Amino acid sequence: MAQSMFKRLARKYIDLQHVLIILTSAYLIFTSSWIMIGRSLRLNASIWDTSHVYLGLVGAFLSISFLITTCLKGKWRQYFPWLVGDFSQFKSDLVGLTKGKLPIAGGRGLFSITEGIGMLLFAAVGVTGLLWFATQGTSAALMWRGYHIDAAHGFIGFIVLHAIFACLHLLDFIRN
Repeated sequence: MAQSMFKRLARKYIDLQHVLIILTSAYLIFTSSWIMIGRSLRLNASIWDTSHVYLGLVGAFLSISFLITTCLKGKWRQYFPWLVGDFSQFKSDLVGLTKGKLPIAGGRGLFSITEGIGMLLFAAVGVTGLLWFATQGTSAALMWRGYHIDAAHGFIGFIVLHAIFACLHLLDFIRN
């Protein structure tokens, strides 16, 4: 009984993480064009700059903790089957796509691999943001800023793809 209660709490924690990631990422992405931060956060920084930095630190924590919690107890094999050379379901999904069949959700196929890449991109955004913050005032800060922006663009691309896949999954759910 205690184990099933722990599983329910763990599932709720992961769901809460997902909601916090969505809200945090949405704010950071939609306000990122208003950010004017270079080598360091200015003393008279705007509310947008300040909120981006400190909410970004929260996002960095979420990115790392989400990657860890979703990969516990061997679940990393679902999102990163290529690490053990397992491409069977991925190949099957690609062959199915050529025949007009939607990939299945879960398992070790196209959708799961894409989610794994998204987690890595989100972690890359968080880690490069942390390194940019940690190197403020140095010449390395601008390098980490560039990496952070590149990783953020990749993560935004993932979000678009993730939304498309979610719609396809709903379409498949409605059909059946």
